[in-house]
Amino acid sequence: MLRDGGPAAALFTALGLNSGVVQEKLEASGRRAKQNPGGEELAYTSHAKRMIEAASKEARESGTALSAEHLLLAALQEPRGTVAKILAEAGVSAERAKTVVYESLKRRAGDSGRRPAAGRSPRRLSWRAVLLLALPTSILLEYLFHAPALAVFVTACLGVLPLAGYMGEATEHLAHRTGPTIGGLLNATFGNAAELIISIVALQAGLVSLVKASITGSILGNLLLILGLAFVAGGTRRSELRFNRTSAGLSAGMLTLAVVGLVLPALFHALHPEQTARLSELRMSEAVAVILILTYGLSLLFSLKTHRRLLSADAAPTEGPAWGVGKAILTLGLATVGVAVESELLVHAVTEAGQTLGLTEAFLGLIIIPIIGNAAEHATAVVVARKGKMDLALQIALGSSTQIALLVAPLLVFCGLLLGQNMDLVFTPFEVMTLGLATIVTAIITLDGESHWFEGVQLLAVYGMVAVGAFFLV
Repeated sequence: MLRDGGPAAALFTALGLNSGVVQEKLEASGRRAKQNPGGEELAYTSHAKRMIEAASKEARESGTALSAEHLLLAALQEPRGTVAKILAEAGVSAERAKTVVYESLKRRAGDSGRRPAAGRSPRRLSWRAVLLLALPTSILLEYLFHAPALAVFVTACLGVLPLAGYMGEATEHLAHRTGPTIGGLLNATFGNAAELIISIVALQAGLVSLVKASITGSILGNLLLILGLAFVAGGTRRSELRFNRTSAGLSAGMLTLAVVGLVLPALFHALHPEQTARLSELRMSEAVAVILILTYGLSLLFSLKTHRRLLSADAAPTEGPAWGVGKAILTLGLATVGVAVESELLVHAVTEAGQTLGLTEAFLGLIIIPIIGNAAEHATAVVVARKGKMDLALQIALGSSTQIALLVAPLLVFCGLLLGQNMDLVFTPFEVMTLGLATIVTAIITLDGESHWFEGVQLLAVYGMVAVGAFFLV
């Protein structure tokens, strides 16, 4: 991979590593100490042979010739392998290395003659630019034309989609400018900002049941819908998908903690159904919320500081040149204001729109609103999974679920306290059971660090059954 100044040597140089030192370490790890009796070439270890087989398989499935980049990608799939150790010692994350490798493969594909057709403009109209038209349309329909609630609801939902996308992109560019630790904190803070704003507006309107359903629906959507789509998208190009099972195990443990945090208030409610116990119920929810927030804060310390190299977590790669800090902050601020305006319209129209469509509040909260609030995140996870970046796809899906369960839900408890609403953590038996089952299914599928497209189909099937149950839930 590294001899004669080949492309792999250039890749390691681009990562700030000495290719000669890397070559020595790889050869020392990948070969036995003694020569074969019949020649000069040293024998490969079984681990090195598996890596070469995986690289050959990757090249065949992508329809390209075997190259040093494919060998590097195969090596990066081994979180405890020699390459991962070399990168960790140099302070380079595996995701950053994968990004450099994929960029090299793209350049090679471009150099091989695959060019855009002549006369075709490289600039295309963004889907977000088109959907931004829904923002003024929804405002005009509500305040000027006094249109039916269904029309306002649909246009407000469409207006939230591009704004959530811009919020996510601005956060990623800020993270790119501030480094991995501060960047991780920014992603943790603003990762689900659009949905948090929608929930606060709904809470202010007194729609507590809708807010609770949307919390559960967001977690279920990330665990089952996003992860299922990511596995299917990644599995269409590769027969086997691999990812960091240490990170997946951490997320599974955090989600189990969240389920416990939701079960205990519900259990208390079942044991003390009398009205006089409602105040104790609320105080118990506030205490549980504090514990969940503290645990989430410690999880950030663990993943971003003390064990960052073990988890190899990295921000999603930004498209094109990085934005300046001023542009990113301005975009984030304007998008936040836009989401707040659209959320106001959406919440005020949701009840009447649901009645018009024949949809229950449970279905709207569990399915419709979470999909709208997380649409940009859904799309990002599927796109990176299709490119083979399964660690990043799982980071988006499982990380977002953990953030909603351990940060957003507890924050909404205290927002309810400030707004004069009794927002507790007592969820319905259907919500608690589906969340528990989804956590178990996801843990079973992800804890081995391997997957394929059919396991994605299984997750989507579970999500479909949850949607059917929510549709008939009164």
